[in-house]
Amino acid sequence: MTKFRTLLVALLSTTASLPATAHADVLVDNVQGITITADGKVDRFTGLWIADDGTIRQVLDRGDRRPQRTTYRVDGRGRVMIPGMIDSHAHVLNLGFASLTLDLSDTNSLDEALAKIAAFARDNPGRPWIVGRGWNQERWGLGRFPTAAELDRAVGDRPVWLSRVDGHAAWANSRAIAVAGVTAETADPAGGRIERGPGRAPTGVFVDNAMELIGKAVPPPRPADRDAALLAAQQQLLRLGITAVADMGVSIHDWQAFRRAGDNGTLKLRIMAYADSLDSMTLIGGSGPTRWLYGDRLRLNGIKLLLDGALGSRGAWLKQPYADAPGNRGLALYTPSQLRNIMSRAAMENYQVAVHAIGDAADDEILGAIEDMAETYRGDRRWRIEHAQVVDPADLARFGRHGIIASMQPVHQTSDRLMAESRLGPQRLAGAYAWNSIARTGARLAFGSDAPVESPDPFAGWAVAITRVGADGQPVGGWQPQERVTPEQALAGFTAGAAYAGFADGRFGRLVAGEQADFLLVDRDPLAINADQLRGTRVLETWVGGEKVFDAARQSSTSTR
Repeated sequence: MTKFRTLLVALLSTTASLPATAHADVLVDNVQGITITADGKVDRFTGLWIADDGTIRQVLDRGDRRPQRTTYRVDGRGRVMIPGMIDSHAHVLNLGFASLTLDLSDTNSLDEALAKIAAFARDNPGRPWIVGRGWNQERWGLGRFPTAAELDRAVGDRPVWLSRVDGHAAWANSRAIAVAGVTAETADPAGGRIERGPGRAPTGVFVDNAMELIGKAVPPPRPADRDAALLAAQQQLLRLGITAVADMGVSIHDWQAFRRAGDNGTLKLRIMAYADSLDSMTLIGGSGPTRWLYGDRLRLNGIKLLLDGALGSRGAWLKQPYADAPGNRGLALYTPSQLRNIMSRAAMENYQVAVHAIGDAADDEILGAIEDMAETYRGDRRWRIEHAQVVDPADLARFGRHGIIASMQPVHQTSDRLMAESRLGPQRLAGAYAWNSIARTGARLAFGSDAPVESPDPFAGWAVAITRVGADGQPVGGWQPQERVTPEQALAGFTAGAAYAGFADGRFGRLVAGEQADFLLVDRDPLAINADQLRGTRVLETWVGGEKVFDAARQSSTSTR
């Protein structure tokens, strides 16, 4: 049995072992409940009465009369209850695959990475390709991209293909480059760049659209591999208290894995899907977004577009050249007409459009495209800008128009801080990771992690959002501290705001009557502690639709057997 199949059986067994309380009338009482009201305020309560379809029948305050006839009664023992966390931007199967393949995200030097790659290859002699992710030349202090020749020192007999931590560049060894047929004569594709050496020979790193030159030669995962990756990701997310995810960049193969899990009853996570292309969008949705499936657990909302790359690979599209790479402004992955044509094609059939824009030129371009589209496609469109990491201060006010949603990932700010300073220089930092400034324009904030680029831990993201300080305590006082948001705004960004961003408001995201009973029991009140304590929040139980899908006590007792 392969590693994937072994893991699949183990994960299915874990899921099946949890106590089933779905499809039963449940009273969860004696809790310190916290939720977000429609106007973004905090409301507190002491119990939830859950109907047998998994929705909330009544939110109970201390003096309210309790129902007398319920199938199950759960004593919360005074623990804190909060809404299930929603990650507004993640890559579910990539997160799962990251736990099943080579992960370099914990390496601190090139030599350490090469040693880990070599060990992985030795431990997996039957794999025709060594694939993985997570390398970061900035963390290594390398000052340049790694090379194929260096990777050959670790593995030279098989092709190796490793995605950078941000997914916007990848590193190949000489064997992979040869198998893919890439040579000095191979042209850079539109929106991509081959890193080259003497005589234009590829040196081993391929940026943005150039990744496809090697990627097309990599054997695709099998359906069973995708199923195992989904279950691995789901287990990790539910353990962290994430009950719903906006999955950015879903292929037809990913969608089929979601459907298989929904059909066999193992889809516990809620997935708001955004297709990776027009082809995937129409294959999955046909003439418009799908209906909600499996009790509000799966829906195709729209399409996710990549307008530029990332700062780490200098692919983010800037108005002025990079401070540390004069002459390089990054990569625009669409022309203005291509962008508007695709957005129009999606909007015509009421698909929601989410556009990745990191550099200030990219944010300027998508803001202009939305302004153009809004004249034709009226109504509740909820245009999404993903990341919005670097914005020209002159463009900030534009976020408050046309119902734009800023889907942002707080932990990126702490991971990118030093790199952003060197890439941008001090003059462009005023509009960088500007959560508070964007919120003040009237734009809606939706928070997430971009997992597996960052850890999906929502409490780490919440702590960063309110402090602008990393887990290492740096910088003291916070980086650009004027861009902090309040604890209540951060909670809304990971719950009600995230649900609204995915057209799920009224279905889940707030613990109110009529919505799904998605909640966490945690070991502390996140609104009554400091940021360091918030990072240490422990999820005790995770419930989705009135069903307990994670129990820390049960997992602990199982793991010690």
